[in-house]
Amino acid sequence: MKASLPFKYITAVKNGKYYVIFDFKDENGKRKRKWVKTDLPEKCSKKALNAKVDEIAEEFRKAFGGNTDTSSNTSANNSADASNANRELDNFFSVWLIAIKPNVARTTHQCYSRISKRFLNYINEKYPHITLGEITYTHIQEFLNYKLDQGIKGSSAKQYYLALHSAFAYAVKMDMLLIHPMDKLTVPRAERHEATFYNVDELNSLFKVFENDKLELIVHIAAYYGLRRCEILGLRWDAIDFKNKTLTVQRKIVSDYDENGEAKLFVENRLKTNSTRRTLPLIPHIEKMLLEKKKTEEHCRKICGKSFDTEFDGFICRDNLGCMISPNYVTQHFHYIINRNGMKHLRFHDLRHSCASLLLANDIPMKAIQEWLGHSNFSITANLYSHLEYNAKVTSAETIARVLGGENGKKSDNIKMKNDPPVDTGESFVSIL
Repeated sequence: MKASLPFKYITAVKNGKYYVIFDFKDENGKRKRKWVKTDLPEKCSKKALNAKVDEIAEEFRKAFGGNTDTSSNTSANNSADASNANRELDNFFSVWLIAIKPNVARTTHQCYSRISKRFLNYINEKYPHITLGEITYTHIQEFLNYKLDQGIKGSSAKQYYLALHSAFAYAVKMDMLLIHPMDKLTVPRAERHEATFYNVDELNSLFKVFENDKLELIVHIAAYYGLRRCEILGLRWDAIDFKNKTLTVQRKIVSDYDENGEAKLFVENRLKTNSTRRTLPLIPHIEKMLLEKKKTEEHCRKICGKSFDTEFDGFICRDNLGCMISPNYVTQHFHYIINRNGMKHLRFHDLRHSCASLLLANDIPMKAIQEWLGHSNFSITANLYSHLEYNAKVTSAETIARVLGGENGKKSDNIKMKNDPPVDTGESFVSIL
C-alpha cells in the first residue's frame, strides 16, 4: 500500500487480475473504498505493475481533487503520516511492547522483548537511524537469514518470524503503516522435532535417583501427567480435589524481572490456551505423594513458626522452609541429578514427551493424549508424536501384507517396526496410568 494524504491504496489480486483498492473519506467524512482494475495478470512483472499503479493513483488523485504527490515508489511510502514515517524503530518497538503487555502472557512478552532487542541490534548496526516507514521485507529477511547462519534452528527462526509479524501487524492496525512489510517474506520452515524420552525402565530409575530430593514430587507429576514445568509449579492445594479425585491445571508460575530489575516469581492465571486449563483424574500414586507432602508441610510449618515463608502460601511445590521452587532451579537441578547419576541426557520438558510416548505405546488414542497434555489442537499432538504410534503402524503393516500378500488372514510374525518399544506388563509406572 502506498499513500497520499487524502487517501490510501493497496494492490490486490482478484480472479487472476490485479486491482488497486483505494481507501478514502468522502466530503461528509464517511469512509469509502473503491476497486480499480489494472488489467494486469497476477504473474506480471513488478516494474509493469508499479508503473500501472502509479498511473491509476495519479488519475485518482486528479479525480479526487487533491494535489499530493503519489509518484514515489519508495519504502517510505509505507507510512500513514509524516510523524510515523520518521518514527525510529526503537521507539516503535517500545510502544508496541507496552501496548501488548496487558493482553499477552508474561512468558510471551518476555519472548517478544528478547526477539525485539536482537532484531534492533542487528538493524541499527547495519542500517543506522532507519525509520518505521522505511523498513521492508528485505531487511527482515536479511535478519532471519543472519540468525539461521548463526545456527539457530528452524523452529527458533519461526518464533522470530511470528514475533516480528505481530509487531508490524500492530503498526498496520494502528495506522502507523499502510501495508505489512512481511507480506512478501518467506516463512522459515521449522524442522520436525522428534522428542527425546525415557522408557518405563529409565523412568523408574529416574524416580529412584530423585528419592527424598526437593524435586521428587515435581518429577513424578511431570512423568505421570506430562504437565509443563510452569504448570506443575502453579499447582495449589485448591487445585487438588481429594474427594472427587481430580487435579485441575489452572495457573502457572513464571520468572521475570520486576520494575527494579530484580528477578522475581510471578503467578500467571493466563494460560497458554483454553485447552491448557484442564481437569484430570487424580492418579492414586500421585494422590499418595500429595498427602505425604501436605503432612510434611504442616510439620515444617510448626517447627519453623514465624520463619516459615508464607509468600506463596497455598502452592504445593515449596521446600521445607516454605520457599517457592523456581523454574530455573527445576531445570538446573534436574540436569545436575541425571548427570551425576550417569543417566541419558534429557530435558525436564522431555518428561512430558515420555508420558505421551508411553500412553501411545499402550494404545491410548491420539485424541485422548491431546486432551491429557492440553494441546490446543489435534495437529500439534499428531506432529509431535505420530512417529511413536508403534502399534498402529504394526497393525497397518500386517493388514496390507495380508491383503496384498495373500496371507489368508494370518498375522505376519516377521513384521516389526524399528525401535518398537516393549509394552510394560508388570508393576511399573505405566501400569498405574
